[in-house]
Amino acid sequence: MKNKESSEQEIRASHTKSAIKQRIQKGTVHSYLKDFIYGSIDGIVTTFAIVAGSVGAKFSSEVIVILGVANLVADGFSMAVSNFLGTQAEEEIKKRTEKEERLHIKLVPEGEREEIRQIFKNKGIHGDDLEKIVEVITSNEDLWVKTMLQEERGVSTLIVSPHKAALFTFIAFILIGFFPLSIYLLQMYVGYEFTSPFLWSSIITALAFFTVGSIKSVYVEKSWFRCGIETVIVGGGAAFLAYAIGMALKQTVPF
Repeated sequence: MKNKESSEQEIRASHTKSAIKQRIQKGTVHSYLKDFIYGSIDGIVTTFAIVAGSVGAKFSSEVIVILGVANLVADGFSMAVSNFLGTQAEEEIKKRTEKEERLHIKLVPEGEREEIRQIFKNKGIHGDDLEKIVEVITSNEDLWVKTMLQEERGVSTLIVSPHKAALFTFIAFILIGFFPLSIYLLQMYVGYEFTSPFLWSSIITALAFFTVGSIKSVYVEKSWFRCGIETVIVGGGAAFLAYAIGMALKQTVPF
């Protein structure tokens, strides 16, 4: 009950005239949390899959560390580059679409005004109110273009940095993907021998999966616990497949 009351108070406080003015003037900033979560989950899945597959194939701890670290660096860099190129392509498409809309406004302004009219008419606005909206929007070219991008083309006008998207993905992949290897690295460089290193690696990995999954709940209408469990199940499935493949190859491939 207290949490609900506290949440309601925060909502009211954020909707005072001064708070709204400050928030609107600050503008909307793109969140790179999605890129971090994306990199985190893939980092854990692929690294733990290598650990599980290597254990299934009866590889030594040294081999597991070598394969795992090589995967962390190479696959993390590959993911970061892929995210960079994908985000860059989206931004280039956005710029091209903006140029197209400005050209359309220049060549066929009446047709573009009619598009604005139809867009807001479909939202249930009619009569004088509709004509006032059309007049206001089309009197400012930047506003006109922005409205067309969002309403007609479905293009977000938020600026997204390909460099930041790639950086967040890479950092997340390296940092979170490190956890499945941590036990084996401790054995190699600290000298502490774990009785069941794969079991401890599995526990740490499950906790990492759960933590990243619970953070993911920020983006979806699910409880943090449910998101955490779902991520553990998905990651566990990938690890099981890798372990099974390692076991199968061990039976057929001489080492």
